[in-house]
Amino acid sequence: MSKYAFHAKAQPRYLPEHSSPERGIYSFAYTITIANVGEVTAQLIARHWIIRDAGGAVEEVKGLGVVGQQPLLAPGEAFEYTSGCRLRTPSGSMHGSYFCVAEDGERFECPVEMFALEADDGNGAPAPAGRVLH
Repeated sequence: MSKYAFHAKAQPRYLPEHSSPERGIYSFAYTITIANVGEVTAQLIARHWIIRDAGGAVEEVKGLGVVGQQPLLAPGEAFEYTSGCRLRTPSGSMHGSYFCVAEDGERFECPVEMFALEADDGNGAPAPAGRVLH
């Protein structure tokens, strides 16, 4: 076990009620669970996301905290939040990282593995457009 370590897990979902495929708007929510799997209390300070749609468009998002918070997590504690994004295509991907600082001043990053954003037709079937992840 690393002395300084957070682990992040993402659960995305398509939001058909907030989407307008005929206008090229596909809305997604994602719930992130961040757990302190290290040995030292640490705080999530900032986020960095790379959001890519199936057409190759890339959006980079950086900012302080998550949903207006900078959670302080003791070893074994977790924080969960839900946020969202919009794409112009029915599929895409997100990945990124969190910048964290331990109570002893050590800085470290928590990667967020790439996860797919996939629209469906409202009945669980994939949307009719093609799927491309980069």
